[in-house]
Amino acid sequence: MSWLSGVLAQGVGVLIGFVLTLILLVLLVYDLTQQKHSVLRNFPVIGHLRYWLEQLGEYFRQYFFANDREEMPFNRATRAWVYREAKDEGGAIGFGSTNDRREPGTLLFVNHPFPVLEEDRLPTPPLVIGEGACDQPFLARSVVNISGMSFGAISRPAIQALSRGAGQAGCWMDTGEGGLSPYHLEGDCDLIMQVGTAKYGVRNPDGSFCPEKAREIARSVKAFEIKLSQGAKPGKGGVLPGAKVTPEIARIRGIPAGEDSISPNRHPDIANVDQLLDRVCSLRDLTGRPVGVKTALGDESFMSELCEAVLRRGVQDAPDFLTIDGGEGGTGAAPQTLMDHMSLPIAEALPMAVDALRSAGLKDRVRVIASGKLVTPARAAWALCTGADFVHSARGFMFAIGCIQAMRCHTNTCPTGVATHNRRLQRGLVVEDKATRVVNYVRSLNRDIDMIAHSCGCRHARELGRQHVRIVETAGRSVPLNVLYPGA
Repeated sequence: MSWLSGVLAQGVGVLIGFVLTLILLVLLVYDLTQQKHSVLRNFPVIGHLRYWLEQLGEYFRQYFFANDREEMPFNRATRAWVYREAKDEGGAIGFGSTNDRREPGTLLFVNHPFPVLEEDRLPTPPLVIGEGACDQPFLARSVVNISGMSFGAISRPAIQALSRGAGQAGCWMDTGEGGLSPYHLEGDCDLIMQVGTAKYGVRNPDGSFCPEKAREIARSVKAFEIKLSQGAKPGKGGVLPGAKVTPEIARIRGIPAGEDSISPNRHPDIANVDQLLDRVCSLRDLTGRPVGVKTALGDESFMSELCEAVLRRGVQDAPDFLTIDGGEGGTGAAPQTLMDHMSLPIAEALPMAVDALRSAGLKDRVRVIASGKLVTPARAAWALCTGADFVHSARGFMFAIGCIQAMRCHTNTCPTGVATHNRRLQRGLVVEDKATRVVNYVRSLNRDIDMIAHSCGCRHARELGRQHVRIVETAGRSVPLNVLYPGA
């Protein structure tokens, strides 16, 4: 029997060797005769290693080759901070910072010689959005909130974790342009319903706006946000590949299942600032909720036209808030040309928007929400110093619920279950655990923003101003933000 087993094992080994040899021969012939890849024609078989290493390069760099502060879009130090805070492991480090404080663009906060004592500190107050302009204004409690990520771009358990975490932490959650799903409602959190260019969730079958659906959704949300553009792809509408358009997502969006979900590059019925304000007013009157506008900025012209139109028509026609999105990209898939080169970064766009509102006397009427890689307390505090009232983050919350920056959001193969509808991969995202991490992240960001404010001599974060932060321009020299942007 042992002799027979040996013969069988040897035969299997020969068969496997023969099959492998045959596969290599077929691959050799294919590589030599194909005309698409020069490397494979000149280096058959082994040339495939080049493409394999190219594909895996970004993942190897992330863990082995890039240092803590050089990786993009988010470096390892930033991601590690978010992970620690989301797990409630604390943000303390030892033996000094790896942040190069001489690097142009570095933020340096101005410490007060006599910082605010514990007993003199005040809670950062909430702000009302839409007060005096609509029937049901919105009391916003948290400085830090969840930016728009649609159900479709991210998964069901991701939406569930974010909703539950937002409800417990007291922050709001923006639905993104994919419409309102049952999973957004699970956590009983404050919701902002985004109305994108395709009007998903509030559209008729022909793509036009449906007042009845908007009025129905208004019962479940605190405000509406009309999206003109976003930092990831200003000038181009959203794209959700057909592989991610499940029957459920199609039903919520009001589109066919299995087909690419492509939004127009702008609202067909909004071609100028007056038409935009008309839509703001009509939606606000229809729903009784505050209505704002989300946009990326390319220069001063939009803000100038918007403020001039509001002053001409009357402040009652102003949007209740403006979400200013930086051109640093976002969670959505987008052409690299637009993501790399289109629109201003938040560092330039935010002071431009705030100064325009202040010059027109509209800053107290229009709340400003800043968005664009503001995932750390320092970046969020900078936004408040500049004049923002609130901070939006999308990718910060993706990190909080497990994202590892695999850069596969648009492929439906996200390895952590955050941005895929593959049930096997979604299994890795345990909603209860990740909801707790969302709570920890929100509370940590708000707490550390307050810590920066107290160190600057402010009783709470809303007292921060441009005089409290400096920007490094060249090695060894920084400039106060209120000198760079004197404001109105």
